[in-house]
Amino acid sequence: MPLDVLLALALFTFATAFTPGPNNIMVTASGVNFGFARTIPHMAGITVGFMVLVAACAAGLGALFTAVPALQLALKIIGSLYMLWLAWKVANARPASDEPDELARPLTFLQAAAFQWVNPKAVVIGLTAISLYVRPDHRVADVLVVLVLFGLFTALTVVTWTGFGVALRSVLRDPRRARIFNVVMALLLVASIVPMVL
Repeated sequence: MPLDVLLALALFTFATAFTPGPNNIMVTASGVNFGFARTIPHMAGITVGFMVLVAACAAGLGALFTAVPALQLALKIIGSLYMLWLAWKVANARPASDEPDELARPLTFLQAAAFQWVNPKAVVIGLTAISLYVRPDHRVADVLVVLVLFGLFTALTVVTWTGFGVALRSVLRDPRRARIFNVVMALLLVASIVPMVL
């Protein structure tokens, strides 16, 4: 991959990974409500699930969406409903506590990985990366580079956003503050749906 294309891809992956979106909002809330260690499966699920999704985009997921436009609508509907359900869970999460039995359960590895498939932002990013940065005559090598960069930046992103949530735990031990934080995070999650469905 030429250096200028590689740099452009690196900037694209960095920007799309670190900007607020459903995954980053959810791991921040999970960091606040469950701590870093209990959020590790969620973080790993996002990273692995997104890489599998990008690989599927390279394998022809975009062609499938083009051939069957109803799939795009189904993705938007299912993804939006699932994110609304997740927003409800975030809004109703209990305040941060050191007692695990007082907390609801964080997302599991499989739940977080599966979420990537109904996350319209993730699908759009994957399809865009493949269409912009993978050259037809260097397909395998370029896809591997895309996967490595997305794996690296996604992992760094979820660790950073979870760490941000963990840093807020002490401030949010007060149930009132924690409730306000969780509702705000839920509203941000709902707001992140809007650009994806329009």
